Amino acid sequence: MTPQRFLRAEGFAVLVVVLGSYASLDGSLWLLAIGALLPDVSMLGYLAGRRIGSRCYNIVHTYTLPLAVGGVGLWVDIRPAVLVALIWAGHIGADRFLGYGLKYDTGFTDTHLATQPAPIAALRDDKERRD
Repeated sequence: MTPQRFLRAEGFAVLVVVLGSYASLDGSLWLLAIGALLPDVSMLGYLAGRRIGSRCYNIVHTYTLPLAVGGVGLWVDIRPAVLVALIWAGHIGADRFLGYGLKYDTGFTDTHLATQPAPIAALRDDKERRD
């Protein structure tokens, strides 16, 4: 099994767990419907160029922020924050399952889930920025 298939299976597992958790908390369907597409607003960053667009997209499409929002929601007992975090994580899981990965700044279709290796230019640019 390829790494891409493992990541897609992981995305499916996240989606299933999130939907089960959301249902067990009696989350409303209207919030789920509206919130499910909200992270894709980050694609508007591409209007400012590929570099900014990929960064905006990647920040919103990693599990770090929804985990933080959900953790704070659990800690402070703010149920809406937990529901939002679940929806957000579910969106990311669905994206991974469907094959939408984190973006390289070389183009919207250059992702960590693509079948081709990472673009050489993106790897070179990352190395130059670190040096």
